[in-house]
Amino acid sequence: MSETSTTDYALLGAPTEYLTPLERPGLAEAQAWCRDLATAHYENFHVATFFLPRKVRPHFESIYAYCRVADDLGDEASSAVIATRLLDTWGAMLEECYDAPERSMHPVFVALRETIAVCDPPRQLFLDLLHGFRMDRYKREYESWEELLEYSRYSANPVGRLALWVCGYREESLAELSDKVCTGLRLANFWQDVVDDAERGRRYIPSESMLRFGVEEGQIEGRVFTPEFRAMMQDLVARTRAMLLEGGALRLHVDRELKVVLDLALKGGEAILNGIMRQDFDVLRGSPMVSKARTAGLLVEALAGKLRVGMAT
Repeated sequence: MSETSTTDYALLGAPTEYLTPLERPGLAEAQAWCRDLATAHYENFHVATFFLPRKVRPHFESIYAYCRVADDLGDEASSAVIATRLLDTWGAMLEECYDAPERSMHPVFVALRETIAVCDPPRQLFLDLLHGFRMDRYKREYESWEELLEYSRYSANPVGRLALWVCGYREESLAELSDKVCTGLRLANFWQDVVDDAERGRRYIPSESMLRFGVEEGQIEGRVFTPEFRAMMQDLVARTRAMLLEGGALRLHVDRELKVVLDLALKGGEAILNGIMRQDFDVLRGSPMVSKARTAGLLVEALAGKLRVGMAT
């Protein structure tokens, strides 16, 4: 990676590794930076991109890098005010990438410019993600299921829409199915991370669900599992599973290589929900981690699908 400037006031307060380099990197260097970031922060993402056609992998990696840096700028800043300023700056750098790409210096935007030139993804999807990251700093709890869906509209769904766009799918009907998959995956992660989120001062279980099933506000913090809490989690898991199932119809409309990746994501979400069910919906005793054996099995299944695609072409 290029040497970075410690006097980069545009991103002052950001992690050092995210500062803009003194010299503009070349495209290959910028794409390598994004690839390294994807590998270092989320190995499963890098594994998933292996199952995609080689020509689109750099685009997925540049999109991931944009999201990863933005997420860290919002989440790791020392205050909500600083987080907002950093995210606003990141948004301005995105606008520059679209409108005056020759001025882009950060490796993320040098790489992302190539994705924009080749695939022409809608700018608003990237801006929507920034709105979702801002919400993470200012909104700590959710009143209704609809509020959760609205949050996912910004924080999760743009990623799926960008993935479809990069792969050449522009139909709104397919994007809406992707929204269901992305929202379902986000909700599944919320349900398994109830305790961790509570320790960070966040509650994604809707207030309306707690009221409906008679769950008290302090039960999460106190880890008080009751039949009422079990019934609430059963309902939330069932609704999330139905959403993933409905969104899974997307598999019928994409090519076989993208279908392999989609299957991997859907089975990962199902594994989380099944893990919650296996521990009798008691997420208060800790996250129901997907076993290494199950994770390996999902990857083997995906690899087998990749090989079948190769043999058929």
